[in-house]
Amino acid sequence: MGLFNFRKTSANTSNGKNNIQKTSLLRTQGFEYLNSKEIYLDSACQSLRPQPVIDSFIEYYQTHNSCGERVKYQWGKITDQKVSETRDHLLRFLKLKKKDYFVSFTLNTTYGLNLLLYQFDANGAGIKTIVTSDIEHNSVFLSTLQLSQNTKLERLVLSREADGSLPISEIPDNSLVVVNVMSNVDGRLLQNLQEVVNYVHQKQGYIILDAAQAMAHHSVILEQTEADAICFSAHKLYAPSLGVMIIRKDFLSHIKPTFLGGGMVDDVDKNTYLPSFEHPDKFHTAFEPGLQAWGEIIALNSALDWLEQLESSAKDRLSSCSEKLYQFLSDHPKIHCLNQHPSTVLTFYLEGIDSHLLAEALSDQGIMVRSGYFCVHYYLDHKLKLPPLLRISLGYQNTESEIDRLIKILSKF
Repeated sequence: MGLFNFRKTSANTSNGKNNIQKTSLLRTQGFEYLNSKEIYLDSACQSLRPQPVIDSFIEYYQTHNSCGERVKYQWGKITDQKVSETRDHLLRFLKLKKKDYFVSFTLNTTYGLNLLLYQFDANGAGIKTIVTSDIEHNSVFLSTLQLSQNTKLERLVLSREADGSLPISEIPDNSLVVVNVMSNVDGRLLQNLQEVVNYVHQKQGYIILDAAQAMAHHSVILEQTEADAICFSAHKLYAPSLGVMIIRKDFLSHIKPTFLGGGMVDDVDKNTYLPSFEHPDKFHTAFEPGLQAWGEIIALNSALDWLEQLESSAKDRLSSCSEKLYQFLSDHPKIHCLNQHPSTVLTFYLEGIDSHLLAEALSDQGIMVRSGYFCVHYYLDHKLKLPPLLRISLGYQNTESEIDRLIKILSKF
């Protein structure tokens, strides 16, 4: 490719160990294992895991690998205790009360949202309209479309404001609102989150939040929320691959469980069964059929510990990297950046350059970025009619020297 005539660097050099040692002091604690020749910039897909999280995950398999919530032997008791601690920690992390909310685990955000919407008794809850927005990930966009088709209810797709706010006045009474808290395209936050929640409830509606992008770096916006459900992925929160659902206990009355299996019942007769999820201390089993990913759940607790102990310098470094990169992208004459403000998620395209080819060229330089439409096809492809894009998403593992290196390469265009 003549357009990408860069000098190729190898990630596997003979002095790779020295490269790791040389940059370890510049990185956030926990990422010392990374090689300086490789730059990971796809944290919006999944974050890298700090060493304490990796250690916690391995410890489960090496010391108490067992079937949680089913056994009486010691390994199982240890697992049960650690899983319970993770559930409690998640509620504390968002300053939510245990008397109001419970935590269930699943595969990922997409699966959690579909579990909720597929089993939600919209008619019984008095819902007349399903509301979402134009900048939603397909996990929200498609699941609300499917719910609308299944229930024959009107689906309203609202345009988000430039700052990410949802136009409250356009939300009808008796609506089920399903929206993201942070865009996975341009990092826009749902700035009026609490006002939206209050308004929806005042108008006899319910609200489910996709917090997949917000939890890692903007969880404060979710603190003490009164949303009916929050779905997110642990693998975007510096933890292993896992989905999390935090649900209001009174919202469970509008769920008709159709995914059933082991771990969800107290007794089964020939034609009847006694569900466990009717007990307040077992509400979580309504969304947890079968064995769960106990090791991943336990390691999530370690990720929360790690985030809470994070030094302010790590947060300052991430903010500085985001601002520097945003400024460069905004000032470059041939780059069209979708962001209007600095963010850990930055999306753009370069005039005359195929974003997929550019992503491959950057990969040749050891720089990992995402190209395409990022599961936001309606907004990017059909509404804005944009070409495939390049997305750079930062995490606590990134350093300013890595951003400088990326800028130096992009400056050649």
